[in-house]
Amino acid sequence: MDSYVEGPSVIATNAERIPPDIAVLLTDPKAYAAQTPVLEAYRWLRANIPFGLAEPPGYSPFFVATRHEDIQAICRANTLFHNADRISILVDKAAESASLSQPRALRPINGMDEPDHMKYRLLTQAWFTPQNVRRREEAIRGIARAAAQKMLATGGECDFVAEVALRYPLHVIMEILGVPEEDEPLMLTLTQQLFGSEDAELKREPTPGLTRAEEHARIYRDFFDYFSRLAADRRARPRDDVASVIANATIEGKPIDDFEAMSYYVVISTAGHDTTSSSTAGAIQALCEFPEEFAKVQADPSLIPGLVDEAVRWTTPVQHFLRTATADTQVRGRRVPKGGWVMLCYASGNRDEAVFEEPDRFLCDRRDNRQISFGYGVHLCLGMHLARMEMRLLFEQLLPHIRTLELAGPPRRSEATFIGGPKSLPIRFTTN
Repeated sequence: MDSYVEGPSVIATNAERIPPDIAVLLTDPKAYAAQTPVLEAYRWLRANIPFGLAEPPGYSPFFVATRHEDIQAICRANTLFHNADRISILVDKAAESASLSQPRALRPINGMDEPDHMKYRLLTQAWFTPQNVRRREEAIRGIARAAAQKMLATGGECDFVAEVALRYPLHVIMEILGVPEEDEPLMLTLTQQLFGSEDAELKREPTPGLTRAEEHARIYRDFFDYFSRLAADRRARPRDDVASVIANATIEGKPIDDFEAMSYYVVISTAGHDTTSSSTAGAIQALCEFPEEFAKVQADPSLIPGLVDEAVRWTTPVQHFLRTATADTQVRGRRVPKGGWVMLCYASGNRDEAVFEEPDRFLCDRRDNRQISFGYGVHLCLGMHLARMEMRLLFEQLLPHIRTLELAGPPRRSEATFIGGPKSLPIRFTTN
């Protein structure tokens, strides 16, 4: 019987070993920031070792899934591949050991398995259905209009990330969550420190002697301190917002546990804007780099929804998740033992030649865009309908007023293996 063995590099499997240089590259935040090295590595893996075993120094061995169909199949098999049995993002052995030896710092819904996952997901799911999102369209259109006007008033040159992409989705989700506008800068800072912990420009000033896991725990505590006060207020004075729903939620007739409630707040207040910010900036970067696509949208604004989905594919803010096999199984004929760690490379699946024609081109009129940036299966992104609407409304308010659009300097992507996207996007534009 195959089994996962804790040790230097021991897994009973017939999977091919991924070349050491590629295995190391998959763990390198700077390679993800440069993007080209990682995309080239994915292309090679899809063609040569679509499901293989990586054994980079300092990391427990992990399997790597790079093909679209395999990623979807693993996501569908949510009882065979769990989120919570081991840590669900790539970390080195030291951080993995710390996560096992210390109390869990966060228990988000995307880190739960059934039956808990659906119980917690249903608490807020109604807020993010297409019908409820549409009810907020006019209010969000007003926020989008203000964001577009702010950019247009910059005089023809700005950093799109700083001026628009960071602020607009943040304001939308905080309105829905119920966080006062004056607290939005704190939410943005904490989000950047959490998701940008591998990036010297985004991470929190390190505390001597603390590991990365311990730094994360401190960020979570800052979130928890804030949201414990917000939850207490909403229990005393409920409002029409998601904060009130979480604060007063019950699971099987009992009030939601404080730890799960705080974890819920953290997920919505971070993932609820950061990934949308990245895709929004990714769209503008692509329109600068593919002027013929910008011309298409100028000539036919009905292409904007397609532009949105292509930007989500092209940018792929959530670059990977890890799943853990709950039993001995096989993927693409390769043995995966119980306890085996499997890296789902969404950014590779979104460039899979078997699914996407000309995958390395940005096409706002791409047909049958089966991008998997929102995940797949039971863990499909809770806020995907809101994200699509936010981006569509912004581009509807912004793009018709722009005559020319180009880069004013080199774009820079965050150094991150997990969640990444443009962190600086200097652009130059003229208006109609």
